[in-house]
Amino acid sequence: MSTLSTSIVFLGAAVIAVPIFKKLKLGAILGYLVAGLLIGPSVLNLVSDPDTILHFAELGVVLLLFVIGLELEPEKLWRMRNQIMFTGGGQLGISAAVIAVILLLMRHELSAAIVIALALALSSTAFAIQLMSEHRILKNPPGQRGFAILLMQDLAVIPILLLVEALSTDSSSAAPAWYISVAAIVAVLVIGKYLINPFLRLVSRYGSSEVMTASALLIVIATATAMQASGLSMGMGAFIAGMLLANSSFRHQLETEIEPFKGLLLGLFFIAIGMNLDLSLLVSQPLFIVGSAIVLVAIKAAIIYGLLRSAKLCGTDSFRVALMLSQGGEFAFVVMAQAGANGLIAPVIADQVTLIVGISMAMTAPLVIAHSNWFSTKDCPPVYDSEVDSEEPQIVIAGFGRFGQITGRILSAHKIPFTALDKNADHIEFVKKFGNKVYFGDATRLDLLKNAGIAHARILLIAVNDEEEAFNIAEMVRHEFPRIKIIARLHNRMNAKRFNDIGVDHMVREMFAGSLEAAEKVLLEFGLSESESEYYVQMFKNHDLKILQRNIDTDADEPELIERAKQSRAELEAIFNQDKSNIV
Repeated sequence: MSTLSTSIVFLGAAVIAVPIFKKLKLGAILGYLVAGLLIGPSVLNLVSDPDTILHFAELGVVLLLFVIGLELEPEKLWRMRNQIMFTGGGQLGISAAVIAVILLLMRHELSAAIVIALALALSSTAFAIQLMSEHRILKNPPGQRGFAILLMQDLAVIPILLLVEALSTDSSSAAPAWYISVAAIVAVLVIGKYLINPFLRLVSRYGSSEVMTASALLIVIATATAMQASGLSMGMGAFIAGMLLANSSFRHQLETEIEPFKGLLLGLFFIAIGMNLDLSLLVSQPLFIVGSAIVLVAIKAAIIYGLLRSAKLCGTDSFRVALMLSQGGEFAFVVMAQAGANGLIAPVIADQVTLIVGISMAMTAPLVIAHSNWFSTKDCPPVYDSEVDSEEPQIVIAGFGRFGQITGRILSAHKIPFTALDKNADHIEFVKKFGNKVYFGDATRLDLLKNAGIAHARILLIAVNDEEEAFNIAEMVRHEFPRIKIIARLHNRMNAKRFNDIGVDHMVREMFAGSLEAAEKVLLEFGLSESESEYYVQMFKNHDLKILQRNIDTDADEPELIERAKQSRAELEAIFNQDKSNIV
């Protein structure tokens, strides 16, 4: 089958299966798995080389880990160190020990039992994070606990693979020397800290949006490939690169560019897992395979539940997170493939383990959904807060030039967090010298606004220089997030009605207040008293605001607005000629 035909099969399977499973509230991931199973060698055999597809689709996991790294600032990771070491390490160690004991009782050799137990102790990072995201808990305390467990597992993958090499007697492959791996990590740290940001600034200045997308993919894939060549995990390289860019001005832009590729490749990854499941084993050994999958889910869920409860997480949260992490992981396929190739375990055992992991994945989403529905029918309060994480800024400033910076400075002085976006990379670097936290990005893009946290914001200040861009941003945000209060910079009073018609809460004429102050100074220097100058300026301000509101309340084209402006001038002269008894 040609590459184009294969692509049609994959896309068709995803487009058909995923909406059906989401309609049934079984989740997109289970839809991908079933789609892969149907088109794979075990059923329709529309695609006959699932291993190659799985190898390519692992890029989806790599991109996922890069995006996760972008969300984790080094300071935040350091704050999580206890959760990673004790909760994550405890889960991995206890789960592997319990499974190894069971395997030894089943008369497996010690080396094989250790490798299989470690492989089954790993959960699916891609699967669990997707589940936590769908249930909107990833950024809440329960989700962070679960993420700490997954992060520890990802860090343990490399030692596990090295252990497989050490226990193997048939391995002829030579892994790179340890110092090469260390040098690769140091190189990634140095390049990420000192070179990537200048490179992205150069691209933003002279490149196009397509070049920025290519740059984002280049950073991830080049880092992952370099780490793999040095004997480390591609995922670890992508995670480190993302974490180094967590404080970068380009963080939200990179996340936006990577997101579509991550979503498609993750879907392909789960389809490839479904294709690799050998249904003939399930037909010949149904009780053993299904029973083993149930036992695996039960053991891991019980251990994770116990660890989370000991960490003082409430019972409901602990149980749901435990279910989300109870399946086997994608790295089990990698470990089993390596162990089988090196003669450490028999090929049939590797196939059994792979199928057990696949079935455990298929079981997880329905179990989580059943748990959620059970609690809903019990009239319990929501399991997780709908409130935003306290670190999420509730104010977004689109455009951080001189106009937006004034608000930013006042908010900073009050210690009110905000997110600012500007598409001039040089300008961003300049304002960052004064302690401002600004990100590169075009605020007219909805996907970028979402990554910047617009869904959690209460207020949007539109301070961009281009009024047409300002109108497009206001219109888009009002349509997508009607609850957000919008304050817009108004360049031209003729456009006030346009902004009002789409529901902008407040319009601020960019030079109005400054111009009034200048007019008052001119009157003072001309010879009028301070009270007279203040009176005339206040009369003008009140009259002008009435005229502006009149224009907003009635439909009028440009010629009519010009005629009204002439009439308002005559009205203003009449007001100034009236009794000035109010002047002291």
